[in-house]
Amino acid sequence: MTHAEKAKELFQQGYNCSQAIAVAFADLTEIPVEASARMASSFGGGLGRMREICGAVSGMCLVAGILYGYDDPEDGSAKKEHYARVQEMAGAFRAETGSIICRELLTNPKSDPNPTPRTEEFYQKRPCADCVYLAAEILENYIARHPLPQK
Repeated sequence: MTHAEKAKELFQQGYNCSQAIAVAFADLTEIPVEASARMASSFGGGLGRMREICGAVSGMCLVAGILYGYDDPEDGSAKKEHYARVQEMAGAFRAETGSIICRELLTNPKSDPNPTPRTEEFYQKRPCADCVYLAAEILENYIARHPLPQK
C-alpha cells in the first residue's frame, strides 16, 4: 500500500486531512502514530475548520519539514531550500486542484468548530479524500526523487 493510499484510508476512518497524512508517513518520520495524530490535529478543516490552507497541504508540508526541514535559524541557505521545496509541493497541489485554500476547494463551507459528521453523503459530496490522496502522492513522489537526508 502506498502512503497516498494509506492516507486516504486513514481519512476515511475519521482522521482529519492533516492527521491522515502525518499518520500515513509515520513510518518515515519515526514519530509514533498517536503523536503524529496529535501534532497534526490543529490543521484539519483548513486550520481548525477556519477554511484557510487545506489541511492536506498543511499535513504534506508538516511531514516535509520533519523529513527535510532546517533547524538552524541562522542558516539562510537551508531556509531558502526548504521554502522552495514547500512552494514546489504546494504548487503541484494547486496545479491539480486550482487552489490550496480549503474554502475554495469546498466552495465556501461553514467555518465553525463543529466537525461535520462523517456520513456516506459527506464522502460523496466532498473532495477531501481525493485531496488527501493527492497531497500524500505529491509528497511520496518528492521523496522518491529526493533521498531522505541521513540523521
